[in-house]
Amino acid sequence: MIPHDIPLQIGSLMFEGLDQIDLTGPFEVLSRLPNATYRIFAKTAEPVRDVHGLRLSPDALCADAPQLDVLHVPGGAGQEALMEDEETLAWIRHQAAGARCVLSVCTGALICGAAGLLKGRRATTHWSAVHLLPFFGAIPVHQRVVVDGHMVFAAGVTAGIDGALRVAADLRGEEVAETIQLHMQYAPEPPFNSGTPETAPPAVLTAARLSVAAMTARRERTARRIAQHLGLGGT
Repeated sequence: MIPHDIPLQIGSLMFEGLDQIDLTGPFEVLSRLPNATYRIFAKTAEPVRDVHGLRLSPDALCADAPQLDVLHVPGGAGQEALMEDEETLAWIRHQAAGARCVLSVCTGALICGAAGLLKGRRATTHWSAVHLLPFFGAIPVHQRVVVDGHMVFAAGVTAGIDGALRVAADLRGEEVAETIQLHMQYAPEPPFNSGTPETAPPAVLTAARLSVAAMTARRERTARRIAQHLGLGGT
């Protein structure tokens, strides 16, 4: 736990085609941390649209970011373009090297993998992409939140809230995290039990896999290219 009198710099990466809940779920938690500054950084100052069209604007440029204590990397379909964007990957590597914590949400783990941050680490990501983690030298773990050293990995989309609460507890203590959870009234009672491949009805799982099949295939091709570039095989 970091003493409350020590200020924290927290930053999220924003990009075209991210999933807004990957961004805004953790924002809801981390922006409430005491004595912390939270900002959203992007490569350019232009607004972006999330994967479903929601318009979002960054606070500042990545190039102007201070050393962050917490780096938050969301996912979404737009991660595909970032995985071979060396300028952004270099920024992530630089920030991760000095951060107290890196929080990856959903397919943000693939971006972190492309930056070379997953080698030898236990990690998780969205269920449709977990099988791609070994391309980046990671050990896949089928859990909602996985902690390995200073890196915290949250699985798909809404798991970012859980991961952010874990980060909040590590940084400012469990009582602070529990207070944030209470203010958010975060006590999920989903109306259906189809939130994981293990619990979803077979027909629902089949339809979901088909709906992301093309994207998953593209991600695998990209993962193989990057694995070869990183010297991790990829065949």
